[in-house]
Amino acid sequence: MRMLKAELRKKYMQKRKALSSDEAFLLSKRIFNNFIHYFKPVKGQKVHVFIPIEKFNEIDTKIFINYFLDQNIRVFVPKVVDELISVEIFPGTEFETSNWGISEPVSTIDSGETQFDYVITPLLYCDPNGNRVGYGKGFYDGFFQSISPSSKKIGVNYFNPDEYIDDVWENDIPLDYLVTFTEVLSFFKGEE
Repeated sequence: MRMLKAELRKKYMQKRKALSSDEAFLLSKRIFNNFIHYFKPVKGQKVHVFIPIEKFNEIDTKIFINYFLDQNIRVFVPKVVDELISVEIFPGTEFETSNWGISEPVSTIDSGETQFDYVITPLLYCDPNGNRVGYGKGFYDGFFQSISPSSKKIGVNYFNPDEYIDDVWENDIPLDYLVTFTEVLSFFKGEE
């Protein structure tokens, strides 16, 4: 079945809102466990990971962030300053809530980092080809263009990819992997 991004955005926003906070947390923990088991991140690696928008019931990536910091894995988070920049965080980093209700570091200093081991990416939906539906702002497509092609782009989602996105655009950059609470799917094409 094929659907337009706008239809998928609406459908999966509603499905996500229907989850209780307990369900969302339990599924987030299972997604985290699948990520750790599959990718086995180690000390010194660099991970860019989004901070969840709680009102949108996003995957609880604070579980990921706490684990990475405990394991001395370098953590970078997004901050929107006209465009999406990448700010490195540490256990004592100070945060503030943006106009969009997103927790972001107070710092506006872009790390300049472009070589990440993993980029854990927010989404509402991902199709069987790795094409993602976000909130429609295009921040991550721009961010993906600015980082090394070897950085693994990994979506995390409560839902499996069933429908295909009918209106994939030329500038859309697909994910390399999708981690759900049941499995890890690879869309990785490798070196061309």
